[in-house]
Amino acid sequence: MDISTVTANGVEFAYLSAGEGPLALCLHGFPDTAHTWRHLLPELAGRGYRVVAPFMRGYAPTSIPADGAYEGGALVADACALHEALGGDGDAVLIGHDWGAFPVYGATAFAPERWRRAVAMAVPPMGAMLAAFFDYEQLKRSFYIFLFQSGLAEAALSRDGFIEGLWRDWSPGYDAAEDIAFVRRALGSPENLAAAIGYYRAMLGTVAPTGRYTAEQSATGGQVPILYLHGARDGCLGIGQVDQAAAFLPPGSRVEHVLQAGHFLHLERPREVNDIVLDWLR
Repeated sequence: MDISTVTANGVEFAYLSAGEGPLALCLHGFPDTAHTWRHLLPELAGRGYRVVAPFMRGYAPTSIPADGAYEGGALVADACALHEALGGDGDAVLIGHDWGAFPVYGATAFAPERWRRAVAMAVPPMGAMLAAFFDYEQLKRSFYIFLFQSGLAEAALSRDGFIEGLWRDWSPGYDAAEDIAFVRRALGSPENLAAAIGYYRAMLGTVAPTGRYTAEQSATGGQVPILYLHGARDGCLGIGQVDQAAAFLPPGSRVEHVLQAGHFLHLERPREVNDIVLDWLR
């Protein structure tokens, strides 16, 4: 699939695209790339959307952001800037998985006039996750977040087997060889590797926020309906840790569990997830 580029929020974003019509912006997470949307992208295009799946800031071939910002507000600003740069309007929809879910919640609250509906997968709103970090079993699953705050992070993540282990634990039984090859290319340089880790360091405050995205960072709530999907076998964030997700979503939102799917549910059960998403956006 051809890769195009567009400059938004001071970052040169590389992206995959298909179709014509209202914008459907699809944002990936970690450790993943824009190729994660390869099943959903043609389905959305067939339903009359212009689907754009960017490589997130710092993930090659997208550029390393000059401002060094990886806080959630920067991701919200990216989503809104991409909407503008790509000619989106009020009929646009926003879809995000894992780290891509954070700007779904933030951008629909910060600029609700840009988005008609939204979909988030695998990471619920932050308010629904707070209790998870006091749960022993979830703390074990989240070891990598705390590892990434240390100086050992780059060496660990670059070692053979580390990324493979995360995919194996998070989506048991799924053959991730193709996806991992994409990730290795996107995070092949030390700069790209540090960028991916930077998201986590910004999240826990190991790296102080830049101060450029205060308004975007604080945007919560909103009125844009959000569909939240979570794999029942998710080995990254246990299904029991997202029970409160509905209480933190806007009016008219919906929560669904996808059985027999782990963290990368849209890759493991593409037909089922695609049907749910298409029905929601209809």
